[in-house]
Amino acid sequence: MARSQDHRALPAGLLASAEWQEACRSRDFARIFRLVKVKAGIYPSRVAALCGMTPSRVGEIMAGRRGLAHIDVIERVADGLRIPGAMLGLAHRPWEIPAFSITEERPPEPLPAVPREPQRTETAEELDDLLALVDGRASRSTLTALRSSVQDYWRRDNAHGGATLRPAVVGHLRYVGRLLDTAEAGLRHDLQGVAAELARLSGWAYFDARQYSTARTYFTQALKLSHTQGDSLFMANVLSCMSLLATYDGNPNDAVALACRAQDAARAAGEQPLVMSMLHLREAFAHAALRDAQACHQAVDRSRAQYERSRGYEAEAPDWVQYFDETKLLVDTGIAYARLGEPARAEPLIAEGLRRENTDQQRGRAFHAYWLASAQLQLGKLDEACTSAGLALGLAAAIDSPRVSGHVQELHRRMLPYAREAPVLAFEQRMREALG
Repeated sequence: MARSQDHRALPAGLLASAEWQEACRSRDFARIFRLVKVKAGIYPSRVAALCGMTPSRVGEIMAGRRGLAHIDVIERVADGLRIPGAMLGLAHRPWEIPAFSITEERPPEPLPAVPREPQRTETAEELDDLLALVDGRASRSTLTALRSSVQDYWRRDNAHGGATLRPAVVGHLRYVGRLLDTAEAGLRHDLQGVAAELARLSGWAYFDARQYSTARTYFTQALKLSHTQGDSLFMANVLSCMSLLATYDGNPNDAVALACRAQDAARAAGEQPLVMSMLHLREAFAHAALRDAQACHQAVDRSRAQYERSRGYEAEAPDWVQYFDETKLLVDTGIAYARLGEPARAEPLIAEGLRRENTDQQRGRAFHAYWLASAQLQLGKLDEACTSAGLALGLAAAIDSPRVSGHVQELHRRMLPYAREAPVLAFEQRMREALG
């Protein structure tokens, strides 16, 4: 049968309606086709042409005399009517996922070395080799110690930034690589999991340092390791990091594609609503960077719905997503709105998130204070924006995060049109003092 014809997207109001979402959830195609007719003005003959079906078959489905069960036909209906795959429990459809830009075709760069310390780097590596020889094979206690180190690295990264951690994390990754060479079969799988986590952490540390190309190399290594393990859920985790990196690196179409692929990987691993909630917000960030308000709001709505589904089951989610609590949902939603250029929606959400956050989370608080100041500046609230910028500056000075420092400097540049105003003059004085 001929391939379905293109048509414009279904109305946003229809896609957002509870009746439509329930019909899609239950795959009630009689109701779906009736809603398409009434709410979108797409009559049965047109539905038939779009979905590669006969008009009589569409009529029988609408009358309840026939159903749809074959996955190929359901996918054809999703593609013909432009129903997002997730609504029907499918993977993202090809038309939902932007093509990767040509920049993604560049060959991966060689793995970076630990930052040079001319008299000590070689000695440190030789010492690691000697210790690996003395230690012999990895044991279960080795795994326990490695996992404890990874948890500690993440805690220190969140509190102080990742710049000073990079040499230690990369060194640990090399060490695990050497252990893998001699590990018993029973430990190899677990060691590969630790190596994947260390590679992701290395990528994150370089991302925080705004060294995006190197970060991408480590994320790619983490992705390959988790693929070797068949760990779809951790692959989703890495892809979400790569999506955020693409958003920062000025490739929002790639960011959307990566976030969608992450959701598909997570969906393949089973029901994980907390993971899906986080991934939908990563997608929202990318849509916001594209200034696609409708897609951004839909992704935010899906994130909230998945978070509500996760309540009471957070402990069943993997450790790496446990940080994504209600406060994080709140503040990240605000950031998505701020990126989108909707500061009135963003400001109260980010302010409430900052109020709730643990004061030990210095990097996160600095980052969120920047976004609050950004929203307030968009709203013309100069006094409040300078107060929030001052909080971001104070926290940025206490941590080692070039990403946060870069945000604060960007905020200062955006304040230049108000350079003669007293609040801005006071903020500039604080910047001079902080920068020494």
